[in-house]
Amino acid sequence: MNEVGIPLIVLAAALLLVLAILAAMGVRRISLRHALGTFDASISTAGKRWTMGVCRYADHELEFLRLFSVSPVPARRFLRSSLEMRGWRAPEEDEIRRVPPGSVVVMLGYRDETVLLAMDYGAYTGLSSWLEAGPVAGIGIWR
Repeated sequence: MNEVGIPLIVLAAALLLVLAILAAMGVRRISLRHALGTFDASISTAGKRWTMGVCRYADHELEFLRLFSVSPVPARRFLRSSLEMRGWRAPEEDEIRRVPPGSVVVMLGYRDETVLLAMDYGAYTGLSSWLEAGPVAGIGIWR
């Protein structure tokens, strides 16, 4: 091979790798959006930055999967019986550019931390219903 051939092959391989990763992210995004029990959301914990993703209802958990990832493993899992709905509000001025347009910010308590989820109002009503219809937490005690 000549001096130009090897760098060109390396560059082409790197480009193909980037395109394969982008394609995998696109396929994952489409499959997540078409699955039942999912909704678009952004998450912020402990006053940190907002991360875009998809939330998915599981049997006893609410799972958060990052949008820009190829991993099938959720980034965060919240046990249903430990989640507490604390209300919702409109995004504050500094949050408007960081959350999806038309979102409401839902305040959740999870163990000792406050979790903020930004989602559309329809997803909020679904989350609220899912939490209220939770299973029995103990004998004779409704959640």
